[in-house]
Amino acid sequence: MSTYWNTRTKNLSPYVPGEQPRDRRFIKLNTNENPYPPSPKVIEAVQKAADERLRLYPDPECTEFREAAAARYSVKPEQVFAGNGSDEILAFAFGAFFESGAEAYPVLFPDITYSFYPVYANLWNIPYSAIPLCEDFSVKTDHYKIPSGGAVFPNPNAPTGIPVPLADILSLAGYLGAVNKALVVDEAYITFGSVIDGGQSAVPNINDHPNLLTVHTLSKSASLAGLRFGFAIGNEKLIEGLRHVRDSFNSYTVDRLALAGAAAAVKDFSYYDEIKRRVVATRERTAESLRSLGFNVLPSAANFLFIKAPNVSGRDLSAALRENGFLVRHFNKERIADYLRVSMGTNEEMDAFLKACGEITGRA
Repeated sequence: MSTYWNTRTKNLSPYVPGEQPRDRRFIKLNTNENPYPPSPKVIEAVQKAADERLRLYPDPECTEFREAAAARYSVKPEQVFAGNGSDEILAFAFGAFFESGAEAYPVLFPDITYSFYPVYANLWNIPYSAIPLCEDFSVKTDHYKIPSGGAVFPNPNAPTGIPVPLADILSLAGYLGAVNKALVVDEAYITFGSVIDGGQSAVPNINDHPNLLTVHTLSKSASLAGLRFGFAIGNEKLIEGLRHVRDSFNSYTVDRLALAGAAAAVKDFSYYDEIKRRVVATRERTAESLRSLGFNVLPSAANFLFIKAPNVSGRDLSAALRENGFLVRHFNKERIADYLRVSMGTNEEMDAFLKACGEITGRA
């Protein structure tokens, strides 16, 4: 800590990202990256964009991507906002839609959820209230129908992977809309859900709920974690609010190469639909195998599983897996300290993971 830091900086508790090791080779199941490569059309688009035009600033309106996304999701380009990853967009959303100051109503989000939310709230001096998950770790939206400054949560939730039924989301959007408060739904993992398990996107409902903003990332579903690209879809006035905040920081948050790659990604949905099917099949097979080993595995609509070993603590299992060459995510927090979040790898990687879990727990 430096004497030059202001009070805000001194009081911040930054988000801690998942480990990205350099010293040895691991099977990385800790950061929800996609195990399969991006579309060849994305690589081609990035390569074509890497020319003499790099001397020029990129399009601040991200027109090419917004038009491509609008066509893909059956919305208007004016209803799409592009940013340097969904984290940036979420930070803008906190600044744009939730009131700051001790006298403001608190923004609501789950007590077990994406741990960047309290970081954003503290950064913007926004009061917040963490709403406890139900005993089965599900989000019950009726608990959010209280006086508040608005609400935000992932669907599916992270790190649990449990989806929130679309009907419940729309009911909450209606409640908050009646008091002029925003609902931000972080759909980072929605691609890996289905109508059957409740993982339905709220995008088709934005015209009926002008206070509903959905936030998306290409890191997971499009295998582009290294590209850093996210986008939001919502009412034009919400998008304008995000632009107001963005342009108060930096009008050029998305570079020319990322724009080209992102536009190509949202157009090549047939390629990514096949990847999704493979990831979901691996998830279901892995969940069944872990349950046969005695693990508690929460129902997931994401590209990861939240698991609890039958006779090993979360901390010890994480350490043992690391010794065996596997990185997973352990959250040392109340209620979930004995759980691990495990991203889905290839079938071969998950077979090796299952073998290690059986040996560590003595149930091989």
